[in-house]
Amino acid sequence: MKIDNLLELPKLGFGLMRLPVIDGDGTNIDTVQVCRMADEFMQKGFCYFDTAYPYHSGFSERAVKKVLVERYDREDFLLATKMPGWELRGGKVTPQEIFDEQLQKTGAGYFDFYLLHAIEKDLYPVYEDSGCFSWGQEMKAQGKIRHFGFSYHDDAELLDVILTKHPDIDFVQLQINYLDWEDPVVQSKAVYEVCQKHHIPIIVMEPVRGGALADLPNFAKEKLKQLRPDASEASWALRFVASLPGVAVVLSGMSNEEQMRDNLHTMTDFEPMDDNEKQIVLEIAKQIHDKPQIGCTACRYCVDGCPKKIVIPELFRSQNRYLLYGHDERGDNYYNTAVADGHGKASDCIQCGKCEDSCPQHLPIRELLVQVAENYEAV
Repeated sequence: MKIDNLLELPKLGFGLMRLPVIDGDGTNIDTVQVCRMADEFMQKGFCYFDTAYPYHSGFSERAVKKVLVERYDREDFLLATKMPGWELRGGKVTPQEIFDEQLQKTGAGYFDFYLLHAIEKDLYPVYEDSGCFSWGQEMKAQGKIRHFGFSYHDDAELLDVILTKHPDIDFVQLQINYLDWEDPVVQSKAVYEVCQKHHIPIIVMEPVRGGALADLPNFAKEKLKQLRPDASEASWALRFVASLPGVAVVLSGMSNEEQMRDNLHTMTDFEPMDDNEKQIVLEIAKQIHDKPQIGCTACRYCVDGCPKKIVIPELFRSQNRYLLYGHDERGDNYYNTAVADGHGKASDCIQCGKCEDSCPQHLPIRELLVQVAENYEAV
């Protein structure tokens, strides 16, 4: 599929990082259901699929082969995956070796979009020292990558430095949503404006903030229902980012067919957000920020390396519920489900710090797990 202008792409992208699984096993992807979802997605005119080396402990890239490559003509869909920079530390493996492994796992032959994954201050030098930026351009010249860019998790100042040094970057993937728009850590608005300054198309990740903007506090639910009674909470989040100039694709990590259909309805019959609606969601974001919350996006990077098999995002989900409402049945259910089937409790944390090393949001996970234990294990 030849693309001359990224901003003319169908706006919705299928993020393959929170796929339905069987028996709660993240490595056992329900490919039958994912095939149905991919078929419906394609039938509605969308074609962008986003995976990465660590998603589902490496099994997301393998699922691409079963769901897409073996069932569709290669030119009928767009596939994005990412270089895991943390694997390059110490020079034990080269970018080419990882890339070849990804080609083998997916069977894709080439990648329409290829990203250096999760650039931030600590990881950026690894990509530079490994020659990844020039390597990516060489892969483009060979036709193995069609569009080369990176995903980003740091401040606007560093992003400006990188794009100034590497003006041949085709696109950048940013965490943008209305909750993080003015956030001083995530800096959604500031990094967005840097890309606009450099005229770089943007792929949006985390538009629904790991599901947080699909399950809003009651005051926010009521306000949005008054304006659009039939609109889902998630649809507001998608419309906010899809209305921004310079956004090429909005990724959504869809976990079931219900989420898929809601997103397809929003983006197929897309209606840009007007200034009044934008002001309302930003006011909601401010009110949410005024209440203490854990800024977890449920990316699950922290889960795979946990020696105690603690499902950290689900425990934080229960904690955020507690912070908003105190103890209630839903929060207790979140916690009890998260520690079932051999998964560790919050108090099982041995403070090894592996989770914090892998967290794109730079959360103090060990400290937060202590708080979760105090709220859910002392009752």
